[in-house]
Amino acid sequence: MEGKEYYRKIPKVDKILAEPQIHKMIEIYGKACILEAVHEELESLRDLARKGRAEAMEASLGCLAAHIGKRAEEKQRLSLKPVINATGILLHTNLGRAPMGAYQTEAMVQAAKGYCNLEFNLQEGSRGRRAVHYAEEIIQVTGAEAAVAVNNNAAAVTLMLSALAKGKEVIVSRGEMIEIGGHFRIPEVMEQSGAVLRETGCTNRTRISDYEKAINENTGALLKVHTSNYKILGFTEEVTVEELAELGSKYGIPVLVDLGSGVLQNLEEYGLAREPSVQEILAQGADVVSFSGDKLLGGPQAGILAGKGEYIRKMESHPLMRALRLDKCLTAALAATFRVYRDKEKARKNIPVLRMMSRTLEELKQQAEEIAEAVKGAGIFEDVRTEKSAGQMGGGSLPGENIPSYAVVLAPRTESCEYLMKCLRELPVPVIAYIRDGKVFLDMRTILPEEKELLIKELKMCLTERTK
Repeated sequence: MEGKEYYRKIPKVDKILAEPQIHKMIEIYGKACILEAVHEELESLRDLARKGRAEAMEASLGCLAAHIGKRAEEKQRLSLKPVINATGILLHTNLGRAPMGAYQTEAMVQAAKGYCNLEFNLQEGSRGRRAVHYAEEIIQVTGAEAAVAVNNNAAAVTLMLSALAKGKEVIVSRGEMIEIGGHFRIPEVMEQSGAVLRETGCTNRTRISDYEKAINENTGALLKVHTSNYKILGFTEEVTVEELAELGSKYGIPVLVDLGSGVLQNLEEYGLAREPSVQEILAQGADVVSFSGDKLLGGPQAGILAGKGEYIRKMESHPLMRALRLDKCLTAALAATFRVYRDKEKARKNIPVLRMMSRTLEELKQQAEEIAEAVKGAGIFEDVRTEKSAGQMGGGSLPGENIPSYAVVLAPRTESCEYLMKCLRELPVPVIAYIRDGKVFLDMRTILPEEKELLIKELKMCLTERTK
């Protein structure tokens, strides 16, 4: 073919749309989507014509309908998609933090796919409260008098301070003036809530006497912030919740605790560093404790407030509550999460984060060996092996704590590790790994047994694409 002959081969839009195969695609994807895909494919053919690539053009013309179908399918895919987390970071913020189990996700689906009694009292036939669906579950597990939830812990802290201490001073240790991701800083949250920050003590040492000296007629609350994303070591001293509770009781001032990650089980049973649990903090005398739903708890994104009824009721009736409340899907997921936690062993089996923490090194080693064996035959790696690795909790939890693990280690023969990582990210189900010592690591700690076959399939697909 020469000159105009290239362009004469390109069919017109009407002719393409008249094809039976394209008619079927229109029924599936809609005419607008198919029309857009047709125009894109025709532009691709024109580009080949301009470059005089006859063979490539003939090949594309022979698969025209298939190419249009593929483009249409890609257009229908949402940008938010499942990925395989092979980073070893259990609460990877950029990957959505805690994955949820079948019981939790099924509760969300049931709430989402039709109408539900979100704010309807079925017994009385009148308007109800959405908090009723999860509050009793939280109370049963934590021992709190009452509970309410909003869309994240930052919102929970803002609501707590605004409802209970607006216009008043809130006393905080200088060693607990935290910043978490996204520039969330305690001083700025206080300012937004209308509370007035009153610092006390020093960065490394704060005593109960420092809090007492800071109390005045305008003190609205004593706030303790759990430093879950950093540690202060060495010459240190901090005030306990019990001490604050005693001081608060003496002066009639509420004691508020921002616990951050929020733990309901003893992490030492999983071989991890001890973290204060919600139950412990409440038992030690905190009036209100706030914590996240999608971190160590292993539930949906939420900010949970549990504590004394008089304070929870003030927050429930605050104007901010309507702006921050949970929707029906999160309400269902949160209720399901705490329902699972009523039984300790059931939680271990059904909350994915707890399952990941529970897995033994022997289990992880065996899984790594099975995956490595499945991809060794590709012959495009200089080396495929299994090695001990170290995962992390992530999500601003357990700073500096390494979690022993095993990894499949891939050493490319020719291409760079960066290229292999890019190939993994471009798979239908992207695989997110990490590079260390010039090799690509797939950490097993964050890959559950039911994901193993999918990971093998995706790896083989990646290897096939790279050998074409």
